[in-house]
Amino acid sequence: MKNSEILELSTEELVVRIGEERASLTKLKFAHAVSAIENPKRITKVRKDVARLTTELTKRKAAPASEKN
Repeated sequence: MKNSEILELSTEELVVRIGEERASLTKLKFAHAVSAIENPKRITKVRKDVARLTTELTKRKAAPASEKN
């Protein structure tokens, strides 16, 4: 997922997407622990996507607080 795609999402969509990506990451980790998955780099990609989404959500929550000051 690109940053431009993340910026287009609303805050509610971000929260939903984070939940979906975290569930996907859990499934990938479990599948990899049971047997080797076809592309283990997908785990890294999903983990980074979760981090990007979480970072954008944190920025949006901090923006109104910084406007008050």
